[in-house]
Amino acid sequence: MATRNAPPQEYESDDDSYEVLDLTEYARRHHWWNRVFGHSSGPMVEKYSVATQIVMGGVSGWCAGFLFQKVGKLAATAVGGGFLLLQIASHSGYVQIDWKRVEKDVNKAKRQIKKRANKAAPEINNIIEEATEFVKQNIVISSGFVGGFLLGLAS
Repeated sequence: MATRNAPPQEYESDDDSYEVLDLTEYARRHHWWNRVFGHSSGPMVEKYSVATQIVMGGVSGWCAGFLFQKVGKLAATAVGGGFLLLQIASHSGYVQIDWKRVEKDVNKAKRQIKKRANKAAPEINNIIEEATEFVKQNIVISSGFVGGFLLGLAS
């Protein structure tokens, strides 16, 4: 069986149409970049005023809360709508549901989740400790984030 190779196509070189950005050189020229992302960045308390931290935390929290609200509504609508359609199809005779099998599968899933939860407990505790330490070091921006998140959920 012979294969046929396509003739090579010529591509135009667009070397002049873009510029490569060297981030190390950029960081040397822009000191704000080093303050935010540098090795000695440290906690937010050392870098920004209290008002700036509250604004940064509040705006990022509001964005997160707003997106969480929208995605949550969409997920709830999808799950509720799917359940409603399944119930209508079941009552109309289009779908027959073996509820004993569903119950058996749900109980099996519960047991598996409990086993995995017991194995994951040390990892979860480590994550909680790291998050608690971050919140302690950056209490102002964290409280701004929580306030903004709650406002985002409410809007």
